[in-house]
Amino acid sequence: MAVTKGKSILIVVNSLDAFLSHRLPIGLAAQTSGFKVKVVYGEASEDSKIAVLGAGIEAFKVPIRRGGMNFFSEILSVFAILKLFLIEKPDLVHLVTLKPILYGGLCARLAKIPAVVFAVAGMGFIYTGKPTIKIIALQTLLKIIFCLALRHKNNAIIFQNTEDEKIITDMMGQIKIKTCLIKGSGVDLKKFRPVRGFNGQPTIVMASRMLADKGVREFVAAAKVIKTKGLDSTFLFAGAQDPENPSSICQDDLELWKKEGFVHFIGLRRDIENIYNHAHIIVLPSYREGLPKSLIEAAACGRPIVTTDACGCRDTIIPDVTGILVKPRDITSLANAIEKLIINKNLVRSMGSAGRRFAEKNFSIENVVEKHLALYKELLF
Repeated sequence: MAVTKGKSILIVVNSLDAFLSHRLPIGLAAQTSGFKVKVVYGEASEDSKIAVLGAGIEAFKVPIRRGGMNFFSEILSVFAILKLFLIEKPDLVHLVTLKPILYGGLCARLAKIPAVVFAVAGMGFIYTGKPTIKIIALQTLLKIIFCLALRHKNNAIIFQNTEDEKIITDMMGQIKIKTCLIKGSGVDLKKFRPVRGFNGQPTIVMASRMLADKGVREFVAAAKVIKTKGLDSTFLFAGAQDPENPSSICQDDLELWKKEGFVHFIGLRRDIENIYNHAHIIVLPSYREGLPKSLIEAAACGRPIVTTDACGCRDTIIPDVTGILVKPRDITSLANAIEKLIINKNLVRSMGSAGRRFAEKNFSIENVVEKHLALYKELLF
């Protein structure tokens, strides 16, 4: 503890809720190791503010909007981050997701922050949509800002999958960067564990933000296919709308789906481990991810997974051992995989057991925390 005592870390995130669900164990472990840890956020629920305060972590709000594209608002965000860096003078900043990486990286160079960790949690809608003129322009702009932001002399970039790593290293060209592969934000194997069997009506669960590029439309369409065939099953969607995201599902579509009744929408749940343990199959037909936490939690709960053969998603399963890979945006492929598991309970059990073993070996929160602390110390000492 004496080695790190007095060193300060500022973790910058879009959402305080996301910090709680994905990074709180890292912050607490860093505190225990002697670091002074603070978090900077753009959005927060009242519950998350109370929880972070209760954990003894000081938090600062800055005007970062995840979905904002207004030039003047974005400039305001940059100046707010720079001002905070100059006041707090942290020894290391840990920047999570695209906007904090881009803006925080620039500000870290201007404020002469000694060390920077960039955490790429996925490349967002810019790399999931069709290559329109707007998307190509955004990708070009992103490349320019990345090359400026990531030029810090003492930094490391955390990737959750090798495909995102290749995109960034290709962007940087001849600029040397230190990379580190950490598969996701980890899972608490004591909290997420198998506690119930697979009795009762087959229940299929999707847990995510309500975004088109998460595959919500395909999930609803696959449920319709299954239910129309007369297969006994219940489909649940756990998650909230995200109006700040360009891929957000509109209210009219949600109301139509509720009226049709093929999927039950249960909203954002804080007890997702209980939902999983009452489920038989977990589904995420996403177009692209960093490494989805919902799926490693599902594996830890001993549930078989149906997900897409897409960046990040494919890394959460052993195909045909712990789950089934399907084609992205393919309703027929998705429905067939779900049907295969609905009618084969033995396969559900074997995949679930194998998934738990896979999670124990690859996704424990302790392993993720240890890697982060080692990286902090490597950059600071």
